[in-house]
This record gives sequence, structure tokens and C-alpha cells, in this order.
Amino acid sequence: MMTKKIGFIGLGLIGGSIAKAIRQYHPDYELLAFDKSKETLALAVQEGTIQTSCSTIDGNFEGCSYIFLCAPIAYNTPYLTQLKDFIHPDCILTDVGSVKTSIHEEVIRLGMEENFIGGHPMAGSEKSGYPNSKPVLIENAYYILTPSAKVPDKKVYEYRNFVESLKSLPIILDYKEHDYITGTISHLPHIIASSLVNFVRETDTKDELMKNLAAGGFKDITRIASSSPIMWQQICLKNQENISRILGDYIEVLKKARESIDEGSEKNLFTLFESSKDYRDSMPNSSAGPIKKSFAVYCDIIDEAGGIATIATILASNNISIKNIGIVHNREFEEGVLRIEFYNESAAAKAAELLQKYRYIVYEV
Repeated sequence: MMTKKIGFIGLGLIGGSIAKAIRQYHPDYELLAFDKSKETLALAVQEGTIQTSCSTIDGNFEGCSYIFLCAPIAYNTPYLTQLKDFIHPDCILTDVGSVKTSIHEEVIRLGMEENFIGGHPMAGSEKSGYPNSKPVLIENAYYILTPSAKVPDKKVYEYRNFVESLKSLPIILDYKEHDYITGTISHLPHIIASSLVNFVRETDTKDELMKNLAAGGFKDITRIASSSPIMWQQICLKNQENISRILGDYIEVLKKARESIDEGSEKNLFTLFESSKDYRDSMPNSSAGPIKKSFAVYCDIIDEAGGIATIATILASNNISIKNIGIVHNREFEEGVLRIEFYNESAAAKAAELLQKYRYIVYEV
């Protein structure tokens, strides 16, 4: 049986994570990549993620079973033209962008539908670039597939199985439906978070009291505002029609909330918070969606020298890695003096159990 050959155009956070997952679960596959950064390619070769680095999109990409377009959204469509001559009939061409309509329209224009299955792994991080990529990034994350109208069912089935082999959760959607859904649950929250942060920045006091007092809940709901500005600029431009419509609908919801406050409507205000609480509480407690959950444990500690160091030592001696740790100065909406953030749910659960054994008072979120 011939070893599969897989090509990557762009090897950033998502492309690098997919490549590392393939290397982990299919160590015999041949992986090659083109990226504008020579340093990125050199590191990927050094780590053993890829075997071949390409300075241009050339004949190296001939004979690939899969080719992943992992460059920024604005660059992916021009790369289609460069790849067209290197794609054989059985090759599956895919992308990882969070907006699908623009690339599907270009695929249709170029007559490449029989080879194209759009892809969107609903995973990410506030940090970007290949050095932050990891195989577990796409593990147990929804991976949306948007097959072109002319791609054979056999190819869709094969590619779906391949995505499953990387421990992702494939879901097949129409590309237009995908863009409306992600516009609502992913793109809108990023716009809200960024707008809220800028609102606080613009209305803050001269001595920046808002900035210094803002912690806990505010930082949690605006965490995604730390994502790549270039990426989100392009997403908004490529999904412009959907986002504009969704923003208009959301603004109407905000107007109704303001009306309830202006009118002093106890009933409407209670319904607003009760219905949102019930719906939010009904959501699965997982990180499979587009906005990654933070895994944190809160605990009380006595204000004494070495208190944080003691906890860090306990966790480190039990092979539990800490992503972030710090004192919570604004505890209006959360319990616990110390907030410890971890890389995954199992580490957070293990840490909570361990700290409780050491008689710390722990609050899990």
C-alpha cells in the first residue's frame, strides 16, 4: 500500500497543528509544506513534522492525496490557481478558513469542484504561529466539512474518515449555512469582545481605574479580543454580508434590553437573565466549539510568603503543567483568591482533586 503524501500551503497555528496530528496518528505519511517563513519551515523539518520544505508552490505538490490551504483567508483563493496544474483526479483539496463562501465561489469559477471539500476545524488560540501549534489542538474539536456540489460521495466519505482519524469530530454542512452559523457563534462574539475592550479604553478614567479594576468576568468574556487583528479583519471582510445582518439583529436585542432598563420592567429584565442563564447552562461543558474554553481552578490561599510557590510545587511534582497563575484582585463575580489556568480539562480536574487533598478550599468553574 502506497504511503499517502500530504501537502500544506501555510504552516501556522492551525496548519501546524493538523500536520502534527497527522504525524502523530499516521507516522508513515509523507508531509511537505510551503510557507513564506523560512524559519517556520526549518523548525518544522527539524522537529520532524514535515519531510520536505518548499520555497515555492511547484511540482513537489504533484501526487498529493490531500492538500491543505492554511494561509490567511485572503491568500487562499489566489493559491488555488497556482495549485490547479498539480492536482490529480483523486486529490482532495481543502482549506481551514472560518469563512467558506468566498473560496467555494472561486473553486466553482476555476472548475475545481470535483476535488474540493471545504474544511473548518473549530479550534484555535489567542496565540498564533507554528511554534504554538500542537496535535491536541484539533482533538475533540468540531471539524466542519463543506463539500462542493460536484465532489463524489466517495471522496467525502474518505476525507471524513481521515478527519476522524485525527481525533476530530467531523460535521458536514452547506457552505452558506456554515458562514451564517459561525458568523453568529464565532465572528459576532469576537466583534463584541473587541468593541467592549475599546469602549472601556475610550471611557476609562485618566488614572485607568477601569483597566486596573477589570478582572475576573470581564477578562474572561473579552479574552478572545487578544486574537490576531489581521485574521479577524479578513474574516469580517470575507463574511461581510452575514456579519452585517447578524450585527443588525443583535443591535435590536440590545435596544430591547435598554428599553427594559429605561422602563424599569422587572418582568422583562428577569426574563432576560433567566432565559440566558437557562440556555447557557444547557450547553455542553466541552471545548468543541469555535471559541475555546479556559480550564481554570480557583482556590483560597493565605497571604504569606511562598504561598503561590507552594501550590506551583505541588502541581509540578505531580506533572501538572500550569498555563497561567495569579491573584484575583476583583472577586465580585467569582470565588477564590488564586486563579490557576491549565491547558486542558483533565489537568484542571486532577489539580482540583490534588489541592483538595492538601486541604485547600477549591472552586471549580
